[in-house]
Amino acid sequence: MKKHILVIAQYFYPEQFRINDICTEWVKKGYKVTVITGIPNYPQGKYFEGYGLFKKRKEIYNGIEIIRIPLVPRGSNSIMLALNYMSFVVSGFFWYLFTRIKADYVFIFEVSPMTQALPGVWYAKKRGIPCYLYVQDLWPENFEILSGVKNKFIINLVGRMVDYIYARCTKIFTTSRSFITAITNRGVLKEKIEYWPQYAEDFYKPMDKTSISEIPNDTAFNIIFAGNIGISQGLDILPKVAVLLKEKNLKRKIRFNIVGDGRYKETLIELVCSNNVSDMFNFIPKQPGTRIPEFMAASDAAFLCLTDSPLFSMTIPAKLQSYMACGVPIIASAEGETNQIIKESNAGLFSPAGDAQKLSETIIELSLKSSEELELLGENSKKYYDGNFNKKELLNRMDKYLRGYQMLDQKNNV
Repeated sequence: MKKHILVIAQYFYPEQFRINDICTEWVKKGYKVTVITGIPNYPQGKYFEGYGLFKKRKEIYNGIEIIRIPLVPRGSNSIMLALNYMSFVVSGFFWYLFTRIKADYVFIFEVSPMTQALPGVWYAKKRGIPCYLYVQDLWPENFEILSGVKNKFIINLVGRMVDYIYARCTKIFTTSRSFITAITNRGVLKEKIEYWPQYAEDFYKPMDKTSISEIPNDTAFNIIFAGNIGISQGLDILPKVAVLLKEKNLKRKIRFNIVGDGRYKETLIELVCSNNVSDMFNFIPKQPGTRIPEFMAASDAAFLCLTDSPLFSMTIPAKLQSYMACGVPIIASAEGETNQIIKESNAGLFSPAGDAQKLSETIIELSLKSSEELELLGENSKKYYDGNFNKKELLNRMDKYLRGYQMLDQKNNV
């Protein structure tokens, strides 16, 4: 009989998150997979076309059973976002009370908000089954930075919720090694935590240099950013950088191709216009993930950026693996583990987070490299990816945990 994995993920297909691929691979490995998720609305903040409170609440995707519980869409302000977070928990509470699903494991894919983990730990306790938590965003730190809430009572309340969740999980997986230290500092045993980095989906792979209609085919040095345009990405640095580059009167034009959508996009466009650097920016609507390698192949380098904060110095954003899998040179404005990986791999150049002057110098340095030098950086990028973020090896490691508990269950039932 197939073992049944119940996945709790507030965001799931057609929203573009890596959990979609993880679940697809589990189905291929012979597991039954059910996903409890919300009505898709990320990052636009409104329900996707064809979905709603009374539309497509159940769906099959790549053999995965999807159950969508009601939630308030994210909207475009902090009040709507708070309602979005809380509505998933409230709906999840009633789902947990009345569900007849009988799973063998719970796997929680935790990107913000961590509140989404609550229905998962409640269900696992009710059923007496292993509960795995995959931490992508560190709370309460992430909550404090992105919400702007400084009230100690509220932060402590969120912290107690986080401790409650950690205490009730069988195993905690993290996307960076720094997260392990942060979680153990909350009193969690180190043996309970495992570094399990993200991988990129199979469609992220190197492509021959090409041109596409969305990016002008001229002599400009094309830098691509692909992904969510939010506060944590720190993209407000780019208009400042563009001003500095413009003052240099460079022989070769620099163009920033921003592919994606998000809550900060309109603000970013306004900043670009107010700084009179619109000619250096090319805003491209959100694209299917499968098309992103084409954009990489039409660009000279890929840009990765994080807001300057102690939290984000511990974070390895998922786009780093996507960029590396495509074998492109990387420019980063970041700190900590992200910069360490770029340094170890010799896959590109980096500058301190939030430092527009240093970033402008870094971009100029990379733009002056020959096509052969850029090609070598791209090759280094792919080589490091293959050696450290191999999808097959990572999934096999996770499989050992799942099947390990399966064997333990069998012994206990003898």
